[in-house]
Amino acid sequence: MNEYVIGVDVGGTRMKTGAVLPDGTLLEKRTRSSGFAMSTEALEAAVVEEISCIQTNLGDAPIGIGMGFPGAVDPAQGVVLLPGKLRLEGYPIVPNLSRNLSLPVIADNDGRLSIVAEAHYGKARGYRWAVSITLGTGVGSGVMLDGKILRDPHLQFGTQASHVVQQSSSDRLCITRARGTANILCSATALGIIARDSLARGLPSVLNERYFDDPTSIDFEAVIEGVAQDDALCTDAFSTWKTELSWFLVSVVHMYAPEIIILSGGAAAAAPYFLDEIRTHVNNHTFRYPVGEEIKIELSEITAFSVVLGAAALAWEQVDLGMN
Repeated sequence: MNEYVIGVDVGGTRMKTGAVLPDGTLLEKRTRSSGFAMSTEALEAAVVEEISCIQTNLGDAPIGIGMGFPGAVDPAQGVVLLPGKLRLEGYPIVPNLSRNLSLPVIADNDGRLSIVAEAHYGKARGYRWAVSITLGTGVGSGVMLDGKILRDPHLQFGTQASHVVQQSSSDRLCITRARGTANILCSATALGIIARDSLARGLPSVLNERYFDDPTSIDFEAVIEGVAQDDALCTDAFSTWKTELSWFLVSVVHMYAPEIIILSGGAAAAAPYFLDEIRTHVNNHTFRYPVGEEIKIELSEITAFSVVLGAAALAWEQVDLGMN
């Protein structure tokens, strides 16, 4: 059996784990629910259970663990300092897991890990200036400038692009206490909220019956199903969402001047419905030299498990350092 590490992506909705070889090959992958409703102890226990299942299935123990979380992440501790989508503020999940599993464990922000994954295994290979954007429960970002992944003592550099304010008059409040940030206007969650607002007002749609049975079932996937049926309400909600995402990516270009922007996360699955339109919008509205030079906007080829792969790459780096 080849040596492997385990990457863990603890998101606001789902936890994904995977056993990963040095070349990025996923030997085993698993998905389960997670989120703010889970206590710190329950979340830690869930991580241990997932790791144990992978180890049992493969018959050998991993040699390291890498973890990705939303928020400000201390690599040696886990999520610290700031409240977020998980109840991990100040909780030392990394040293706890390292002690309990007798393995090296390291963590980082999930957005940053997405660009780590792209640089090692994905669309950022061959580029020195790249940005990854994850579209899920929230909006994450990771940035590579001149071949270097952005990191800083405050643990957030490059991961906070979505906290740029797009609509200061918005009635929607971000975790930053700002209104109208890209994080709450461009996430997969945002599209469901836009559609539910129209459904609550009684506008006709193929989703009416589903909404009144269970309003929370109207999520990104449900709206895209409606778009595929040319439903007017869903198409209108999706148009609003696409516009917000397009302007956000214009801001990303002006902030970081990437050669390529790589989109991943749950919403990326709907790229056939929006990618070409967004490319056109961004390239028509960026102030860039040379004039007319296009910014590549691509869909990640590792989108479903990009954070798992980034966390695994981080674990491999730690393992290699420990061996040297």
